Amino acid sequence: MFQFFKHIKNAIAFNQLDKSKRRLVFYSEGKNYWVHLQGMITTLLDKYDLPICYVSSNKNDPGLAIEHKNYHSFLIDESWVRNWFFENIETDVMVMTMPDINQYQVKRSKHKVHYVYTQHSLVSLHMVYRPGALDHYDSIFCAAPHHKAEIRALESHYNLKEKDLYEHGYERLDAIIDSAKNRKKKSNTPKHVLLAPSWGDDSIIELMGSQVVDKILDHGFQLTLRPHPQTIIFAKAKVDAIVNKYKNNPLFSYEANVAGQDSLHDSDIMICDWSGAALDYAFGLNKPVVFIDVPRKVNNPDYQDINIQPFEVSIREKIGCIVAMNDIDNIGNHIESTLEQYQGVTFDNDIYSLTQSAQTGAKLLYEIVNK
Repeated sequence: MFQFFKHIKNAIAFNQLDKSKRRLVFYSEGKNYWVHLQGMITTLLDKYDLPICYVSSNKNDPGLAIEHKNYHSFLIDESWVRNWFFENIETDVMVMTMPDINQYQVKRSKHKVHYVYTQHSLVSLHMVYRPGALDHYDSIFCAAPHHKAEIRALESHYNLKEKDLYEHGYERLDAIIDSAKNRKKKSNTPKHVLLAPSWGDDSIIELMGSQVVDKILDHGFQLTLRPHPQTIIFAKAKVDAIVNKYKNNPLFSYEANVAGQDSLHDSDIMICDWSGAALDYAFGLNKPVVFIDVPRKVNNPDYQDINIQPFEVSIREKIGCIVAMNDIDNIGNHIESTLEQYQGVTFDNDIYSLTQSAQTGAKLLYEIVNK
């Protein structure tokens, strides 16, 4: 109950700010989303005289700890207070990484607010997201050309009003590339495999997690298990079973913090399914991925009507190899051959503003606020 009133107090404190200090608001669902907003926020604070409000629903969000004369942060819950806050917020521009606004509990404000969506993954927008997921945004920051094509195709298919599309880039990828510059590349013996699948009923952990871990460790590889945060919540028993089974194996390690980057840089190859983490890994570090061919992650059953091949489908064989579900016994051999044969991939034209997304995004937001 104490926390409930604390969140209400924070919502009231936001509304008591002078309107000139809350023209631009960022909302984060939690600490894992800070990396997608951090660059734009710090660039705005460094280069533009524009007050920023940062609202998060996670007390451990690093964005709540920033101190600057033009920066105000607020912690609110993920339920009633947030829903009320969103419906009544008065600001010029609101930036979010959360799809499905106005479709479920979180609604657009009753006041005139310009909503900007910024990407938190490189995956397709027409297959992985639910129908209408981005329909109630005014502007979309696109990470790559496929995002622009998918949005326009969705608008055409569903006869929607065109949104403002901006060539922004992808801050998570830039952060990985930047971090790699300051790290010494490891030479692992044995080779280090990172198992980082998506979440849901058809993910690797749900379908065959223990079997995959068995085969990789039996082959003599190091293995780090890095499950999706949603897997830790909704398939906790399966994650715990794997961890308890292998916790005494010196080749096995477990990483629950997906906001960190250590396992990405320390590993030699990733095992994945349909997670966008595979694209971050391959593009950010130019390392290969072995994809286990579980069923596609489809949240829009009509995606094939859009007639655009999803990016994560088209790119798979360029950044690694695909292993059938009935071929898991040979996954060790697939890992070895992929490590030996992988030549890297050129992707400069696939991503907007590569290594410059923070500067691009900050400039775009400044212009949108001052339109």
